[in-house]
Amino acid sequence: MAVEVFNTRGYDGTSMEDLARALGVTKSAIYYHVPGKEQLLARALDRALDGLFEMVADERATSGPAIDRLEWVVRRSVRILIDRLPYVTLLLRVRGNSQTEQAALERRREFDRFVARLVKEAAADGSIRPDVDPALMTRLLFGTVNSITEWYQPTRGASADDLADALLKMTFDGLRI
Repeated sequence: MAVEVFNTRGYDGTSMEDLARALGVTKSAIYYHVPGKEQLLARALDRALDGLFEMVADERATSGPAIDRLEWVVRRSVRILIDRLPYVTLLLRVRGNSQTEQAALERRREFDRFVARLVKEAAADGSIRPDVDPALMTRLLFGTVNSITEWYQPTRGASADDLADALLKMTFDGLRI
């Protein structure tokens, strides 16, 4: 519920009173479980980021041809985004206004560096175009993935697999040699 309220009102625009009202409890009932709203934010951001880091630790992200690993990471990222849509939406809206947000942004940058290394490896082994900057390609790929949070509606439309297939076809067809 806190994530829904943060996404609707913005984290900075949400008070503990807003959270209590949305939950139908008193503020003291919330404080019994957490010290404040930043703890709720941290838990929500971890929920989004933990999925990504579980994925990059998977053997399919760490062994085999770089292009296959990159494709798998993009495909799984779409799945994680869809499965954890409210949490990822919140993650993509943080700007570093607190230590919790700064820590989340650093974890996002760590993930971006992992993907950029995969792009570099795929370019080095001749699987994708060598004339595309890996950092730029990473931002373009994940800008596309992350844009799903702005328009995707789980109750209608394509499945996560359908979205991943379409995204990979559009992006990888232009990358492959």
